[in-house]
Amino acid sequence: MHKILTHVRLVGLPGSLRKASFSRGTLLGLRNRLPDKVSLDILDPQLPLYNEDQDRPDGPEEIHRFRQAIQDSDGLIIATPEYNHGIPGVLKNALDWASRPYGKSCLINKPALVISVSPAFTGGARVHGQVNETLLSIPAQVVGGPQVVIGGIESKTSDGVLVDQASLNFALAALRQMVTSFRLNSRLFA
Repeated sequence: MHKILTHVRLVGLPGSLRKASFSRGTLLGLRNRLPDKVSLDILDPQLPLYNEDQDRPDGPEEIHRFRQAIQDSDGLIIATPEYNHGIPGVLKNALDWASRPYGKSCLINKPALVISVSPAFTGGARVHGQVNETLLSIPAQVVGGPQVVIGGIESKTSDGVLVDQASLNFALAALRQMVTSFRLNSRLFA
């Protein structure tokens, strides 16, 4: 049984390291439009390459902080570009770190929403299946419903932030679906 929360704490994970990343800009745009009792902290995906030899209690401190941020959240929003018809390496690496230790991942049963962005009209639609498959294998709880793809992202941002109302409304509807589906507290979006 899920408990109803009075404040929803979300974390966002961009799939790009670029300073003016459209995925980070999408998360910023969403964060600017969230209700008062919903917060979104944006994580840094720049982590060392996954190495099982370093995946131990005395391993890299940034990995411990990364995993703890996800663990302490009520849900994860991934905003990602599509690189060569697939998942960016930096995002896959972050998810590999988050998936460990086996059977005790901070993502097990964590609600997760994937948003893809692209300058192309396809909006990065092909990356969804790969990210969702990775999340389901962990197993996170992937939000169902229409895939949130934002094509033509270059014309939908201003000063590095997603400002296009139609795109934001579509993404916020999916986020509302995540909150409702997992009974985090749908009244926060009223």
